[in-house]
Amino acid sequence: MAVAAESPLPGWSAYPVRVDAGPPPTLSHWLWLVKWLLAIPHYIVLVVLWLVFVVLSIVALVAILVTGRYPRGIFAFNVGVLRWSWRVSYYAYGALGTDRYPPFALRDVPDYPAHLEVEYPERLSRGLVLVKWWLLAIPHYLVVGILVGAGRTVANQADTGATGAAGSGIASEPEPWTTWDPGLIGVLVLITAVILLFTGRYPQGLYNLILGLNRWVLRVAAYAGLMTDRYPPFRLDQGGRDPATLDAGAPPGGAGGPGAPGWGGGPMGPPGTYGGAPPPGTYGGAPPPGTYGGAPPPGTYGGAPPPPA
Repeated sequence: MAVAAESPLPGWSAYPVRVDAGPPPTLSHWLWLVKWLLAIPHYIVLVVLWLVFVVLSIVALVAILVTGRYPRGIFAFNVGVLRWSWRVSYYAYGALGTDRYPPFALRDVPDYPAHLEVEYPERLSRGLVLVKWWLLAIPHYLVVGILVGAGRTVANQADTGATGAAGSGIASEPEPWTTWDPGLIGVLVLITAVILLFTGRYPQGLYNLILGLNRWVLRVAAYAGLMTDRYPPFRLDQGGRDPATLDAGAPPGGAGGPGAPGWGGGPMGPPGTYGGAPPPGTYGGAPPPGTYGGAPPPGTYGGAPPPPA
């Protein structure tokens, strides 16, 4: 499994699924304890949206078989479902990346910190559409199962005895019970939640890793949803900025080119904006002079000598 940093490599080819998120601000110590409750309206809507997503994906499969094209209207809707899901996941227990409540919208919201875009394919293979969503994606499904977890039904052997529950001499059948594996993402988010509880700060290393794992899952979801013929890379692209966004030098979320409202004035943005260097004295920025880790002020030990009187 390759691990990539937040910079495209020479000869690197951008994947057509872009997953971006804003840098983690100072977050509430306790809000994550009730986000499951606050997100219930979104979960209800997403159940309906994903049912429609499945039906429309079947329609798209037939259309691709006949025409080699993904109907644009269906494509826009299905990308919107993935985008909505990502925003809710970023807010709730997929990342705990923001305390700002997700909007009820399929479209991109430029000033919300989580974004997802999928490049529309002009042509798709008629042959691949029959096998890529199940056969070709199996290796990725195994990885995704580790990342997001799954429920498992386990036989409970505690009730099995030689004499049975009623002493009839017949062994009783084991009663199954279900366990839930939270997956690697769930474990990392739980660790983050504990850190937030005591500090209110999101460790940058954990943030970068969790974003990279979510990006992997969403790329596979788009591929399995027939939105691209490009096989998802076995590469962990960490951090909030998608390599495709960095490669294009554009702000996330399809909000326009450099200088679009709400984003930086260049590929990386000015200091203090999304993608730009954090301002001094903030999380991730350079410590201000005279503080721990900052440059000593003039006239103190280790600082520049004071000017002559």
